[in-house]
Amino acid sequence: MMSNETKRDVFEKALREWDDLVHWLGFQGEETRGGCEFDPILIKYKKDYDAALPDDLPTIPAIVSHEIKHNYGKFALVDVLFLANQDSLSSEQASSWITSNEDLFAEAWSRGLWKLEETGEVMSYDY
Repeated sequence: MMSNETKRDVFEKALREWDDLVHWLGFQGEETRGGCEFDPILIKYKKDYDAALPDDLPTIPAIVSHEIKHNYGKFALVDVLFLANQDSLSSEQASSWITSNEDLFAEAWSRGLWKLEETGEVMSYDY
């Protein structure tokens, strides 16, 4: 079932409920309700969450990753899609995959982040 909650909303809710449980179990005195020794841990988790990559990165083959890195900044997305449909990219295999998976290719191109199908490694235009 879909929800209107974001992953951030769910994460914040989990942190609040954990904090409530710690106090309910008596691990913290009532005088510390406004702040406790666990606050630095919770703050660290929030920072880690903010810095983490999205869960839903598109997964593409390495040969397609190469096409994005090689062509981004030289061509527009629509141009590369056209070239793939004409089988005019440097790899016939990449052209075929892009033509069959235009939505994933466009998402990877637009986001600038994707995972390699072969290794799970996160890639971008820069690395």
